[in-house]
Amino acid sequence: MSIRVLIAEDDANLRQGLIDLLEGEGYEVFPAGDGRQALECFRQEGPDLVLLDVMMPEMSCYDVCREIRKHDSQTPIIMLTAKGEEIDKVVGLELGADDYVTKPFGLHELRARISAVLRRTQNNQQVSASKVPEQFLIGQALVDSKTYQVTIGEQSNSLTSREIKLLEIFQSRPREVLSRDDLLNAAWGVDYFGTTRTLDQHVAQLRKKIEPNPSSPQFLLTVHGVGYKYQPA
Repeated sequence: MSIRVLIAEDDANLRQGLIDLLEGEGYEVFPAGDGRQALECFRQEGPDLVLLDVMMPEMSCYDVCREIRKHDSQTPIIMLTAKGEEIDKVVGLELGADDYVTKPFGLHELRARISAVLRRTQNNQQVSASKVPEQFLIGQALVDSKTYQVTIGEQSNSLTSREIKLLEIFQSRPREVLSRDDLLNAAWGVDYFGTTRTLDQHVAQLRKKIEPNPSSPQFLLTVHGVGYKYQPA
């Protein structure tokens, strides 16, 4: 059975180019020209991967991503952005996107990113659920990997699947200095095509959710020139 990919892109020429590329790779493609069409297509077709343009009419890519993640935490989402602005990438990652590609991009780069994120998803699905604790503590925060929630006192925040994975890694290796490459390999896979900046953005978002004072973290500490470590309470 071929892999099913939803392409949400309002530029007709780029959309057709993506269709031709992916169909040439053997994927089954479902195109959408705006955000509402993309969400409707996702609900009807249940694709294996979503390519989501940031600048779309009718419904923003962020709203589409948010709606998908309300009911589906596993299907990988790659955002396509022409701006290259950090705020777009941070918002996208916080909403649950797995990766992003900045326009203009090469087709070889996009092909590699798609292959990488699909392999990561398949590997994650092969991991036994019994190996992942349903609940665990990070500092003063209770993480629930079943409900994708983190709670401190009476305040709860939602987590993405990537954030859950990073917290599991930190919790399983307390006080150990973990390099950025080690964390990328463990959470994204050894074939990850992106940069360490993606990791830094994820850690910054996690600190907002688990640290009493994110600007002065107590638990997820930066080890300058190397990476991060988890310092238990």
